Amino acid sequence: MNFTGKTALITGGASGIGKATVMQLVREGARVICADIDQAKGKALVEEGNVSSSVVDYEPIDLTDGDSVRRCAAAVLARHSKVDVLINAAGFGEFHLFVDTPADYLDKVIRGNLTGALHLTQALLPQMIANRGGKIINVSSDAGRVGSTGETAYAAAKGGLIAFTKSLAREVARYNINVNCVCPGPTDTPLLNTRSDKLKEAFIKATAFRRLGKPEEIADAIVFFAGPNSDYITGQVLSVSGGLTFAG
Repeated sequence: MNFTGKTALITGGASGIGKATVMQLVREGARVICADIDQAKGKALVEEGNVSSSVVDYEPIDLTDGDSVRRCAAAVLARHSKVDVLINAAGFGEFHLFVDTPADYLDKVIRGNLTGALHLTQALLPQMIANRGGKIINVSSDAGRVGSTGETAYAAAKGGLIAFTKSLAREVARYNINVNCVCPGPTDTPLLNTRSDKLKEAFIKATAFRRLGKPEEIADAIVFFAGPNSDYITGQVLSVSGGLTFAG
């Protein structure tokens, strides 16, 4: 798959699934912009790209802050003539039974996993419309498809991202813009490593393949939706979860 001449913006690109996606896209010839709240990791990623002669840029973003998201979009468009591929991959969550969930966390988890992606997509969409084409990939979660005990607020945000995908796909198909969604299951990322060993073992037992996913395996699905092989696919939700869920 050749992405030469394409520019991709990935949120959460400094680690985990996002970083795996950055690495795969640069290997395929794309110019990649990593938007991430972690400036140290973002700048380290740029240096890593320089060593391998890859084209990687970094832009700070705080998805819980709408103004920060809009500034990021403006800065990217000021430096790049277009964004061909937008990948809303950033996300975070904590383990709380819903009745015990702190009120401030409710707002933060919705902003960070849903509202921030809406702001960024809205800011970048006009140039995709003007260019009569683009690929938008939202990274949700199987928690958003079927629910997850202890992650109710997170699941609500990720479920919203799925609905956003389907509705936006209907609106922008006329402009030759594809909008699709990837739903990872339990994946060996820094976020999962904040969970207890007992919880990780429970995830493994619940997965048909009896193992955690690898970030690169999720990146494979994201890059598929970003590339030309998915040109006739839009509004779809793909679970990459090792058989954790089989529900539609």
